[in-house]
Amino acid sequence: MNARPARNLDSANIVGHFIDGNEIADDNRPQPITNPATGEVTRHVAMATQETVSNAIAAAEAAFPAWRNTPPAKRAKVMFRFKALLEKHADEIVALLTNEHGKVIDDAMGEFIRGVEIVDYACGIPELLKGEYSKNVGPGIDSWSEFQPLGVVAGITPFNFPAMVPMWMFPVAIACGNTFILKPSEKDPSAPLFVAKLMKEAGLPDGVMNVVNGDKEAVDALLGDVRVQAISFVGSTRIAEYIYTTGTKNGKRIQALGGAKNHAIVMPDADIDNAVNALMGAAYGSCGERCMAISVTVCVGDDTADTVVGKLQDRLRDLKVGNGNDASNDMGPLITKAHFDKVKDYVDIGVAEGADLVVDGRDLSVEGHENGFFLGPCLFDNVMPGMRIYKEEIFGPVLCVVRVDSQERAMQLIDDHEYGNGTCIFTRDGEAARYFADNIKVGMVGINVPLPVPVAYHSFGGWKRSLFGDLYAYGPDSVRFYTRRKTITQRWSSGGVREQAQFSFPSNR
Repeated sequence: MNARPARNLDSANIVGHFIDGNEIADDNRPQPITNPATGEVTRHVAMATQETVSNAIAAAEAAFPAWRNTPPAKRAKVMFRFKALLEKHADEIVALLTNEHGKVIDDAMGEFIRGVEIVDYACGIPELLKGEYSKNVGPGIDSWSEFQPLGVVAGITPFNFPAMVPMWMFPVAIACGNTFILKPSEKDPSAPLFVAKLMKEAGLPDGVMNVVNGDKEAVDALLGDVRVQAISFVGSTRIAEYIYTTGTKNGKRIQALGGAKNHAIVMPDADIDNAVNALMGAAYGSCGERCMAISVTVCVGDDTADTVVGKLQDRLRDLKVGNGNDASNDMGPLITKAHFDKVKDYVDIGVAEGADLVVDGRDLSVEGHENGFFLGPCLFDNVMPGMRIYKEEIFGPVLCVVRVDSQERAMQLIDDHEYGNGTCIFTRDGEAARYFADNIKVGMVGINVPLPVPVAYHSFGGWKRSLFGDLYAYGPDSVRFYTRRKTITQRWSSGGVREQAQFSFPSNR
């Protein structure tokens, strides 16, 4: 290991890296970390050099043989202790999420809890890694399959869920016997670094879990290093496609989850009040910075649309926007000034394209937080499929209403869109719901459920350009992603009988 020794990171106010059980920081291009509610720079994060990434990979590679041979039950004990530590430090982790991402406390706690559920799943790894056994597949021949770890694997995670999405990856990967390198978002890196250090406190050997903070330089170092066997990614479609193309070209197993434009269909027979309540949370929760956020509502019939838009307008007047640390607020700020400007530009584009901006949050000012990145909720009516605000992922508190005359037309819009992450339908008609679930070309479907995010023991992933790769995140698919199947067939001679040579294909004669 050539990693630099740790220095006093607290006094330096630098978020560093976690390599081989040590927290270190290099001085390569430190980037500011901003509290989005105030606009103030609170800390800086070190950007990893190629050498730093290489040191992390070397640490993971050195730790792999011993960890691979650690019995799954012992790996599970580490996960049980890790879960207990997460619960002990929940308030600290949630505070880090709110102060660096901006999401309100309740939403941050919800993210944290969903992450812990994946750790719960990883605690069952002895059962999940059980192989398959067949006795006497031939005369005196037994055959079985087992699932072996890949080696050094990595995860690249986004800013919107800095605790939960890393926990989609590393608990199962490590429980399966791999060693792991996490490259979290440089915009809010403190929570994932804190969580990684809890893994060491839980008894995980040094080198099994490593964190490198950085940007494209660090990503490319992971993609290009032959020692890294697999990479999981969650982020935009443009980057997901780049990681999938580059990683597979370099012989790696890749799982890259991309962008989304999630539609909710509201049928004329729906419980409109419940649908509107659901849309409020699904469209504006976490300031719309979710890959499962509902960003398009497709209303079947003008009467349905008029009612939905009217009720949304009424509800949005009461939506409270402010500092996420105030539990009375419903929505916090956007993550950075650059992202605030991007989302606001999309609202300007929608107006220029001719959509009706019936709720305009562009001029919101939060008293005492005038320098924060606050954008109020925005609602567009009469959005057309050719508009950019319909086609592109905005990733902010902007909901578009499209009007159609039938369920078939609504479903065709969804099927024609390049993304296929999540969708839902609001209806009281079981036949309509069943037809929707059976035929819609989207990976995750809700029936009167606006955010159909699978629980930990299922798997998460979309269709079309929302997913590059064959296996979903977490759940059963993650165990298959982080392991290789090996099939062994064996025979032992019995009673000293010596067989004649056989030149035909073996059979059960």
